[in-house]
Formats: sequence, structure tokens, C-alpha cells
Amino acid sequence: MDNGQTAMQLGWLDGGVIVAYLLGTLWLGLWVSRRAGANLQEYFLAGKTMPWWLLGISNASGMFDIAGTMWLVTVCFLYGLKSAWLPWVWPIFNQVFLMVYLSAWLRRSNALTGADWLKSRFGDGPGSLWCQGVVVLFAVVSAVGFVAYGFQGIGKFAAVFLPWDLSSDTYALIIFALTTLYVIKGGMYGVVMTELLQFILMTLAAVAVGIIAMQQVSPEQLAAVIPAGWDSLWFGWNLDLDWSAQLPAAAAQIEKDGMQLFGIMIMLMLCKGVLFSMAGPVPNYDMQRILAAKSPSEAAKMSAVVSLVMFIPRYLMVAGFAVLALVYLRPEIAAAGSNFDFERLLPVAIERFVPAGLAGLLIAGLLAAFMSTFSASLNAAPVYLVHDVYRKFINPNRSEQFYVSLSRYVAVALVVVGTLLGLMLNSINDIMQWIFGALFGGYAAANLLKWHWWRFNSWGYAAGMLTGLIASLALPLLYPELPPLQAFPYLLVAGLVGSVAGTLLTKPEPDAVLCQFYKQVRPWGVWGPIAAKVQAADPGFVPDQTPGRDALNILVGMAWQLCLVVWPICLVIRQWSGFWAATALFALTSLWLYRFWYKTLKD
Repeated sequence: MDNGQTAMQLGWLDGGVIVAYLLGTLWLGLWVSRRAGANLQEYFLAGKTMPWWLLGISNASGMFDIAGTMWLVTVCFLYGLKSAWLPWVWPIFNQVFLMVYLSAWLRRSNALTGADWLKSRFGDGPGSLWCQGVVVLFAVVSAVGFVAYGFQGIGKFAAVFLPWDLSSDTYALIIFALTTLYVIKGGMYGVVMTELLQFILMTLAAVAVGIIAMQQVSPEQLAAVIPAGWDSLWFGWNLDLDWSAQLPAAAAQIEKDGMQLFGIMIMLMLCKGVLFSMAGPVPNYDMQRILAAKSPSEAAKMSAVVSLVMFIPRYLMVAGFAVLALVYLRPEIAAAGSNFDFERLLPVAIERFVPAGLAGLLIAGLLAAFMSTFSASLNAAPVYLVHDVYRKFINPNRSEQFYVSLSRYVAVALVVVGTLLGLMLNSINDIMQWIFGALFGGYAAANLLKWHWWRFNSWGYAAGMLTGLIASLALPLLYPELPPLQAFPYLLVAGLVGSVAGTLLTKPEPDAVLCQFYKQVRPWGVWGPIAAKVQAADPGFVPDQTPGRDALNILVGMAWQLCLVVWPICLVIRQWSGFWAATALFALTSLWLYRFWYKTLKD
């Protein structure tokens, strides 16, 4: 078992399922394209007419990506139940912050893009134009990074599973071309409707994998191959998970990951994750779906759906493959030693353990996972260049149909650039760590301050975003051995210094702009002078008085979300005490959120 492994041999039934899925997805995306070309709002936000539950499923489908799933299988194999904490590096609990308050705040702007939203916060002055330009740059750079990330994931996956003897890069190029076709033709209508189909397919495949693992691996078989503490959620300062006697390759990989001081690493993830989550969504498909919701309350409910529908099926699959690999692939992994590529655990496990008939469904489901993430990322980015740059500064008088057509050409250009980057990089983990650890790290300071500090102005935002972005791009070049998570404090300080300096060296935004923003969005934080002016002009205005309730709902929501991750893992490994504890805690936290979050939603 090595990187040169030939593709698996599929039966005609499995091959037929895959072909039917690909053709069906393409047909559906093209069929709904009739509604996509009227104007930019129809093309990128589906006219803000889609129901919240459908946008939530679409958003969840976009996050159910194949490259991320390959990483999750790897960390579940290595860290066991403790791997439930590791997605905090992204962080997954940002969806809790969104559902509790940030989605509603963002949707109240009624904007088309993240850069467009900045007009409501900073007005139309020169500084506002600069900060909008920085957001456009960030959106384009992150979109290209996501394309490269997907290129690596789908290439490694397809080289094992698709039946022709092609290179991983060739497979990635073919699938990129197919997905790009329906994305640029159908816009957000095409993306959302195909993602609904893809999510159903992925869920069926994920549940099937969980059932297969429970049928083929007994608790006794699993207990014989895992180190002490693997099936426990809890940890101390040290990882205390000793693979050295049972599987030295796993011990070497944990050392390479730098996770021996597990408690400290989780604290770093939590600290970074809270700050990042308070900053709000980056300008990608997550923000796009919030802006596409019918109302602020529906935007909040949409963000709750993402966690509710995504984690259980995804982690049934993740835990299922990790357990199967632990019991049946361990001898081969041990024989490969340090040469084993743990990112290949997922495709190798599918090849070995999924019976004929289900293989086609599962491969189609994982192709759907890739295509969902890729299509969502690709659809969200071009509007920043077309609406916020070309239309605003170069040619504002063309027809809506022209701007839609131009968006399609821009999408193709982004695919080309991202593909070239993907061809130059070798590791999914390297790209993932760079995007989530470094690039997004430079985003946090300026975007946190924009919500919570009235004095923060457009020049501060532009300076903070620019210094954070430059630092995030420079650190991997200057200090290639520095892990991205450990680089986050330096990126945060760089962005914070740029933000505060840019703000204090320039004038505040006009009172009219700040008062209008505060009255429309009603954020909490350091807004005292502006709140006083708004209430003086409108004595009937009632400011937001619930930051304490929001903070408590976030804590409850994080526990609620963690239950959705722990529950399926405990089910697959038959860790019944953890399973029933997660079930009880999920019920209690759901009741709390219904009473103190859902029932309090308002537009």
C-alpha cells in the first residue's frame, strides 16, 4: 500500500451509479440555470427567496468536503475520541456564534457581498474604498486557496477509486471542469439545488459506512488495537496516548503534528477560535448564504441547521472508516512505517471494506462532498471582482446580463489560478493549515473590532486587514517550520497593531454613518457615545440589551454542537457511557436553546 497504488476495479453497477450521479448533477445544475441570469442578486443570492432550511442544508453540504473528511479520518484514527476537539482549529463552533447573534447582525445590512456590507459600517469615503478593496483581495486569495485545497483532495481520492489509470492531477482537472460548468451556468440556484441532492447522497453513504463498521468490528477487536485513553474524550496538559508499542508510525505522526502538549494546543485553538468567531464569517460561501436569507431571523436559523444536519452523518463515516482501518489495516501501516501517508486512510479503507453495490454510492457521495465545497467556494468569489471592482470603479453602466456573463469568466479564471497552485502543493494538511491557521488568522483583529468598537474606522480596518494579510502570507516564507496555529498570536498582534494605529491616526467616521449602522444592526460592545446620540434623536429606540444572554447561549451552543460530534463516534465504537451522556446533554442544551435563543429571535 503506497502512493503508487493502482485504481480499484469497480463493477458495472458501481460504475453506473457514479456516472448517473455525475450526469444527474450536471443536468440539475443546468436545468435551474434558467433562473440564474436576470441580475447579480439572482445569480449570486438566488434573489433572497430560498427558505432557511434549504440554505442551511446547502451550507452544510458545502462544508462536508472530501479533503476535510480525509483529515478527520486521519485524526480520528490517531487521537480517537479526543479528535472531537481538533476541528476547533477551523473553528467549527463559529456556526454557534453565527446562529446566536452574528448572522442576524450581518443580514440586517441587506448587502450583496462582504465588501458591500462595509459601506453600511464605514460609509463611502476614501478609507471605505480602501477597506472594501482589501476585502476583495482577501476573498480572491482565500477562494484560490480553497480551489487548491480541493484540487489536492479530489486528486488523491479519484486516483484510488475511479477505474481508469490516470494521474491524480488528471482526475482533478476532469472533475474541476465538470463542476465549473454547472456552477458558472446555474449560479447560486444551481449550486443550492445540486447541493441538496449531494447532501442526501452523502448522508446515505455516511450512514452505510457507520453500519458496516459496527457490523465488522466488535468492541473487543477495537480494544485490542488501541492505546489506553483512545476512547476517552478528556485530556490533561499532555496527550498521554502512547502508540509506540502498538503502531510506531502513529506515534511518529502525532509527534510530527506537534500535539504532545494536547491541553495547550486545545487552549490555543479555543482562544483563536473565539476571536475568529467573534470576527464573523470570512467573505466566502458561508457569508453568501447568510446574505441570501429572507430575513435576519431566518439567517440565524439557517446557521443552526448547518450544525444540526452535518455532524452526525459526517462523523458516522469518519468513525466508521477510522475503526475499520485500525483493526484491519494496522499491519500494513506498521510495515510501511514512516513512509505511510495517513491522508490516504480514507480512500484505502473504502477500497478494502465497502462491499460491491455500495461502493458506487459511497464514491458518488464523496464526489458530491468535493463538488459541493468546490462549487460553493467558486460561486461566492467572482461577485467581489465584478460587483465591488469592475462595476463600481471601471464600468458601472453595463447591463445586468453583462455583469452575470463577466462573473462566469472570472470564475473560470479563479479555477485556473487555483489549479496551478494545487499542482505546486503536495499535502492537503499543508493547504488546510495555511488557510485556517495563517490566512484566516490575519483576518481576526480588524473584523472583531468592526462589530464592537464605535471608534474603529475604515482606515483602521484597511490597515488591520492589510497588515494581517501580509503577515499571513509572509510567515510561511520567513519561518516555514512555525506551525500555523502557533503563528496565530503573531498574526493577531500584527492585525491589531495595524487596526488600532490606522484608527487613532485618522478621524472617526461621520456620526450619521455610525448612528445609521448602530440603529440598523444594533450590535453590542463599546458603542456608548453612538448609542446616546441615537437615543437622543429617537427616544423610542431600544438598544440591544442581551450580550450576557448571547454569551451564555454561545457556551450552551458549543456544548450542544460538541454532542453532535461525540454522539456518532461513541455509537460506532460502542462507548455507551459517552453515548448516553452525549444524548442527555444534547436534549438539555436543545431545550435551553429553544427557550433562550429560538423563542427570542427577531428581525
